[in-house]
Amino acid sequence: MKEIVSTDEAPAAVGAYSQATTNGDLLFTAGQIPLTPDGDLRDDAPIAEQTELALDNLLAIVEEAGASAEDVLKTTVFLADIDDFEAMNETYATYFDESPPARSAVQAGALPKGVGVEIEAVVSLE
Repeated sequence: MKEIVSTDEAPAAVGAYSQATTNGDLLFTAGQIPLTPDGDLRDDAPIAEQTELALDNLLAIVEEAGASAEDVLKTTVFLADIDDFEAMNETYATYFDESPPARSAVQAGALPKGVGVEIEAVVSLE
């Protein structure tokens, strides 16, 4: 049975979606962007800072579900500009250093609110 996961430690959903959903075994997060929980958009920050904020949001949701970064199985990173990959990757690596999850990273045509990065995850809750 599907359960909604939500936390005030990440930006509220601003559309017809949830921050995350789970069936008890797996958690699927919505894409997280560089938006503070208070709604401050950081679209003009360097990509490293945007990545940090997106991952902070993502992990706040993961932790609300009772998991941690170690439980993240797969992430998808959407970049507005693939040339930002190296800077994103340097920041990303500090969050997943020991046993990183599988990951896809792609350049998207455009991201919500004109941000440089959006990150989503699939997480094990077992």
